[in-house]
Amino acid sequence: YHTLMHQMPSCVWIAHVGKQGPAAQSRYSEQREGDPTMKLKTFTGTTVSMATALVLGVGQAAIAADKDLVIFDWAGYEDENFYQSYIDKHGDKPTYSFFSDEEEAFNKIRAGFKADMAHPCSQSVNKWRDAGIIEPFDTSRMPEWGNISFADAEGFTVDGQVYVVPVDWGSTGLAYRTDLVSAADASTLQSFADPKFQGRISLPDNVDDAYALGYLALGITDWNQSTDADFDAASDFLRKVHANVRTYWADGAELSQLMASGEVLISWAWSETPVTMQADGHPVEMNLKTKEGSSTWVCGYVNLVDGPGSEDKMYDFINAWLEPRSAEYIVTEWGYGHSNLTAMLALGQETLDGVGFSNFETYTDGTLQQTPLHFELREKMIAEFEKIKAGF
Repeated sequence: YHTLMHQMPSCVWIAHVGKQGPAAQSRYSEQREGDPTMKLKTFTGTTVSMATALVLGVGQAAIAADKDLVIFDWAGYEDENFYQSYIDKHGDKPTYSFFSDEEEAFNKIRAGFKADMAHPCSQSVNKWRDAGIIEPFDTSRMPEWGNISFADAEGFTVDGQVYVVPVDWGSTGLAYRTDLVSAADASTLQSFADPKFQGRISLPDNVDDAYALGYLALGITDWNQSTDADFDAASDFLRKVHANVRTYWADGAELSQLMASGEVLISWAWSETPVTMQADGHPVEMNLKTKEGSSTWVCGYVNLVDGPGSEDKMYDFINAWLEPRSAEYIVTEWGYGHSNLTAMLALGQETLDGVGFSNFETYTDGTLQQTPLHFELREKMIAEFEKIKAGF
């Protein structure tokens, strides 16, 4: 985060969460009232994935399009507004295959799955690089590279070689139904383990986000400085939370449905959730400033070794992602930050204020930054989280 913080003027505000602006509300209104297929394009990766998996008859969901470029990604990021220039140039979107967790993606690639690019986050990149499944980019082929921040995030650039092109960043925090959860209950992460919310809690099916919650609940904001006793205590807290969990959500669309119906009242959610739900009129907010804090992360695209597709198209894709119009889209429509700092600043104070942004100088205060984990600790987390989810 240091590059962005040093370049950011004190008067500039950067995204947390908030109400969507008129453009976003209009887009979602059209999505509901107009083209019925629009719901497949944005924030509904589960629908896309399940339907396509049935058509293809394979275990891993995919969207077949341009066979010369295969992207392994989180569901929802196939939204063509992120890479419209690629479509303009090539007449089609890339072929997409989806994962719900970076460990799942890592294991599938190690097992021989072939794609050209994938979309891991900061806590995983060292493991991917050390395993030899990613290789450096040539940033001289990226016209916007000089405007990109977070390239100095741990593990992204090593010995002058760029292994991760950062694109999106944001928070994982306590999201809640304001009409059904008190401000007092929403002010602390201890509410996740409160028996009165039994069956009304949801956590991401994601080991990193889960243990970010576990450590924060103990007052720990640097997981690489934690002890074995801290790990055990964080795991114990997650076991208490598990007793209250209705389900472990796989993507933002699933979580939004659970919170809209009232099945889930409190969730450990990405900053996308309150932004999109408020645009649809739901009483959902996120408290990133609980007594224990929240978590922050940055994600990006990696160049997979022995990718089967076109290298030229790979650079066309990433360059489309780094354009100002992609930055505007992810900030105003998804509530996430974009790595193109210049493009974010060009949105102007009024636009930034209009989508509920907070001052960036305090963005990481009290947060657990999801930095790359020590290998042994992450392997322990993975094994223990599976036990917790299974009720052990």
